[in-house]
Amino acid sequence: MKASLRLLLVVVLAVLAADQVTKYLAVSRLTQALDGRDGLARVSGFLSEQNLDNDPPVEGEFRRNTRPYRFIEDYWHFRYVENPGAAWGMFADLPDTARKVFFHVVSLAALSFILVLYRRTDASQKVVRLALALITGGALGNFMDRLIRGYVIDFIDWHWRNQPGMRWPTFNVADAAIVVGVALMLLDSVWVRRPEPVSTPTLTPPSPQP
Repeated sequence: MKASLRLLLVVVLAVLAADQVTKYLAVSRLTQALDGRDGLARVSGFLSEQNLDNDPPVEGEFRRNTRPYRFIEDYWHFRYVENPGAAWGMFADLPDTARKVFFHVVSLAALSFILVLYRRTDASQKVVRLALALITGGALGNFMDRLIRGYVIDFIDWHWRNQPGMRWPTFNVADAAIVVGVALMLLDSVWVRRPEPVSTPTLTPPSPQP
C-alpha cells in the first residue's frame, strides 16, 4: 500500500471512529433515548431510533428529554442538538425529501472532489494531504448521519457567558476535523517557503605547467 493511501485511510478511519463514538456518547449521556437498554440494544437504538417497544419513532418525542452537561460554566457545555440543515442550520426549512436528496448529492460531489484533489498531490505536500484526509473523514462522519437519520448530531456548545451573539453554532467532532483541515490548507497556501540555497561550483585554479 502506498504511503499516501495509508495516510488517507488511517486519518479518515480515525476521524470517522472518533466522530461516531462521541455522537453515541452524546445520545447516551445527554438524552434519555437509550435508558433501559443494555449491550447491542443501545447501539441499535443509536442507529435506528427504535424505542424499547420497537415502535416507529414519533417525531418530536424521541430524544426530546436532554441532560445538558456544563463542562466549563458559561463557556463550554455539552448539549444534544439535531441539525437537519447545513452549518448554522441553513436549508433546514426545505421539504424533508428535497433536503435529503440535496445533501446526499452535495456530500457525494464534495467527497469526490476532495479525493480527486488528494490524488493530484505529490509526496512533498504532506500538510495538504493531511488536511484533505481530515476534511474527508469529517465529511464522511456527517454524511453517515444524514444517510442513517436524515440529520446531523451536534453536541459541543461554545459560548461566552450566554451573551446574545456570542454563541458559536453547536458542532461535533466531524465539523472540528473539517475546520482543522481547512485551516491547515490555508496555512500551507500562505506559508513562506524559503528557496533552497544554490551551491556555486568552486573553480580550481589550473596547476602551473613545468
